[in-house]
Amino acid sequence: MDAEIEVFLVDNGSLAPGATLELRALAKGLSERLGREVEAVSLLHSHKVNPAELGGMEATIVKRRMRASFAAGRRRFMILPLFLGPSRAITEYLPVLLEELREECPEMEVVIADCLFGQSVDRPEARLVEMLMDHVRAADPEGAMHIALVDHGTPAREVNALRNSVARDLADALGRRVVACSMERREGAEYAFNEPLLEGLDAIPDFVGGRLLAAMFFLLPGRHAGAGGDVAQIGAELVQRGVYEGVESTALLGRHPLLLEILADRYREAGG
Repeated sequence: MDAEIEVFLVDNGSLAPGATLELRALAKGLSERLGREVEAVSLLHSHKVNPAELGGMEATIVKRRMRASFAAGRRRFMILPLFLGPSRAITEYLPVLLEELREECPEMEVVIADCLFGQSVDRPEARLVEMLMDHVRAADPEGAMHIALVDHGTPAREVNALRNSVARDLADALGRRVVACSMERREGAEYAFNEPLLEGLDAIPDFVGGRLLAAMFFLLPGRHAGAGGDVAQIGAELVQRGVYEGVESTALLGRHPLLLEILADRYREAGG
């Protein structure tokens, strides 16, 4: 790919410094793999984090970063979404943002690579299941725990369908039962497809007692995932209620080496 094209590894963004630091580490690893610079950029939020918590380097977001490139005479970009599925942040918010920027710079050229899942929520990227399987086996080598695949919860049915497909494929790969659940959901019957919630797993037949392993369908640490996050707190509440003797979580997918391999493929598939 032409070196004049700027490549951004783009996540949703977080107010948690750890998310930006891990995004930067991924961008650095991907740069080394591809032999060209890949920059960590967020859609939202991260620019509000105190730079002192980010090694003294301020985080940036797509709107600011592209405007800076316009001012420097740069016009060509590739966006690599660090998103598991077709989140509305990528399918709705990003296109609107780019149209706004195009009004400022009509000659702008942008390629958006596929998200990590690939192109089909029914037949998702097999390496996502391999990553989850590695993490489950590392956390539960004896195969003695209940397994729940936990995602954030979503207003988009296609994102939920992806989660369910991954849970299906993970169960097949492990030869064990895997229950898909959401950390949270929006109010209203139209979002009931997110059920069951993590906090309500005691309503699932033959899925209580013993220990629970939350297989984390999350990429980066933040308010929800990681030490002390919402998922961990919900797990602690399940133990307090006596639903499980203990609740543990797998490592996040952002820390699996196969992630860089998938991102490199998405880069090449988009013309890199």
